[in-house]
Amino acid sequence: MFGVDTPVKPVDPVTDGWSALARCDWDAAMRCFTDAVAQQETAEALEGLSWAAWWLADADAMFDARERAYRTYRSSGRPVDAARMATWLGTDAVDFRGEISVAQGWLSRARHLLTGCDPGPELGWLYVHEAEKLLFAGDVERARGLGADASQLGRRFGNVDLEMLGSATEGLALVYQGDVDAGIDRLGDVAAAALADEFTEVWSVGWCCCYLIFGCEQTRDYDRAAQWCRSLEAWSARLRIHFFNRSCRAHYAGVLIWRGTWEKAESELIESAARLTELRPPMAVEALVRLGELRRRQGRFDEAAAIFDEAAGHPLAVLGTGELHLDQGDATSARERAEEYLRQATSEAPTPRAAGLELLARAAATLGDLDRAAAALAELTTTAERIPTDPARASLAFVRGTVASARGDRDRARIGFEDAIRYFQHARAPFEEAKARLALARELAALGRTADALRHAETAASALERIGAAAAAAEAASLIRPLSTGGTSPLTARERQVLRLIADGKTNRAAAEALVISEHTVNRHITNILTKLGTGSRSAAVAEALRRQLL
Repeated sequence: MFGVDTPVKPVDPVTDGWSALARCDWDAAMRCFTDAVAQQETAEALEGLSWAAWWLADADAMFDARERAYRTYRSSGRPVDAARMATWLGTDAVDFRGEISVAQGWLSRARHLLTGCDPGPELGWLYVHEAEKLLFAGDVERARGLGADASQLGRRFGNVDLEMLGSATEGLALVYQGDVDAGIDRLGDVAAAALADEFTEVWSVGWCCCYLIFGCEQTRDYDRAAQWCRSLEAWSARLRIHFFNRSCRAHYAGVLIWRGTWEKAESELIESAARLTELRPPMAVEALVRLGELRRRQGRFDEAAAIFDEAAGHPLAVLGTGELHLDQGDATSARERAEEYLRQATSEAPTPRAAGLELLARAAATLGDLDRAAAALAELTTTAERIPTDPARASLAFVRGTVASARGDRDRARIGFEDAIRYFQHARAPFEEAKARLALARELAALGRTADALRHAETAASALERIGAAAAAAEAASLIRPLSTGGTSPLTARERQVLRLIADGKTNRAAAEALVISEHTVNRHITNILTKLGTGSRSAAVAEALRRQLL
């Protein structure tokens, strides 16, 4: 009624702040918690402020608020709440600053605080955070056990997010361990629940979905990865969660690279690298290494090398550098990078080892180290047969062809490359398919089937030109020229000199010294010799040259 005072509802900025977080209004949450801290610096207000800053990627404000909340909880005799802050400080130290040692200290502190306390959700969340670090450090069995314990605690205390993220941890560990079907099924189940709004915490949705996409990438299940990337992108855009969106899109760009959509992939990677540098600087390397791989495929080798150097230590940078060496005819360095990668990828987690084994087998075959190539192929076969995707089958077939070629077994090499072409076609991988066609063309040329060889080489050249693979297209052109005249390309005088020294047992370095040229030039000559003679190794090239009476 007019003239009667209406009671005013008391303002509780902490409650309002948590409500704003729940509806993903990060700016409003920041204002509410800032007001709350100004009125009274409680641990709850500081914790809320830390989350608002976390979502806004204000790292300085986030770390300050989290540490103050931790100290306040500790001084108030609340060890469980303090452990929660310590747990997040551990993960944030990695995500925002790349400080692994600091992260280990905070996670150890959280575990110490929870010792002696009754088990609760905070212990489960600590398990999840610890498991993530163990997964990427290669200690997969321990990570899987912690994921299972976290999931059990989630069920016990009715915490769906904890239960699901623990299950997702187990799923990714299963993928790493080679139980791919079970792992991907579990990850898909969790991601479906996450995007169906069955979770309470927004951040746990992104975490689970990122695990799924990463698992798909590990198994080269690019179709599945693309579908889930689109789903997570739509969810991220709806909630305005930009760093999940950009991290997802960096992985999606890897799918675009595989499919030959390089212009779009380049745009995605450049934008993602720039945005992640602002939001989560350590995460920017995920876009960076994929950009390096794109540059390698484009034949922009100097740029690729510079990018891989900048991302040194990242597993994809190690692999990319190895592939780059092989592209440039330096099989020795390629083998070293493959071995470096495999030292990091333990046998406990066979799935991630597949890419390193492929590189090692091809490099060793090129060097004529057939025993090493065969051993790598044997392990790769065991691993790849547990990865039920066409890209994995295609890569295995290509390596089989490469090793058979190095042995001089042309029919077996032909079959391997033909199988690789078929699987790469199914997987919609034009670059890899074209490279397999070039390898097949060399085998067919050596078998005297010039017309068939020319057909495959021309098909490869057309595909490589279309997607912008300049160096590989030039390689195709160098193969087409002699084939189109109906014969094989004779070696130049210098190439015959190099091959004679190789036949005499000289190393590349010794040959370079004998001819007073650089070792790099010798590597280039050997690459040209292998291409012209249609062989996969130095020893096979010598044998083929002798057969053709070129020496």
